[in-house]
Amino acid sequence: MSGGHAWRGNWKARLHERARELGFDSLTAFANARPAVPLLALADELGEDDVAGVQVVSELLAEAEQSHQVTRFLRDVLARELSESIPDGWPAVLDDANRFKVAMALGSWAAFTPETHEERVRRARTALLTTPPPPGWRPLGPDDELLRTLLPDEEV
Repeated sequence: MSGGHAWRGNWKARLHERARELGFDSLTAFANARPAVPLLALADELGEDDVAGVQVVSELLAEAEQSHQVTRFLRDVLARELSESIPDGWPAVLDDANRFKVAMALGSWAAFTPETHEERVRRARTALLTTPPPPGWRPLGPDDELLRTLLPDEEV
């Protein structure tokens, strides 16, 4: 995690330069090569001392908006947030501890949602909680069948 140097200088250029140094044309290509890896881990890989997870997600969203792939970005971020919060998959029982973990993942996910997609994310979140996935379900990336059902590739 960033030691406070993440916001110094041109951090956007630094992120893209790091992705290129690792052999990727874009930050999205870098992230796509690491499906379901938590955002903080992506940030650490790009620069432990000078890259923050929020910077990575911000630039991934910017690239998604440019390529009209915001829905896919949202599925990707949800897979990453779930991977971080419930690494063993969807809990069999939503007791208080597990409910908190799921709420943290869904809350973080919602925080990264652009206004244009807030209603779709709210409906997807409600559907996940109303009809939970099978115990142990873990989306391995944005193309997970359940995620595609919750948020199909229909740009708004």
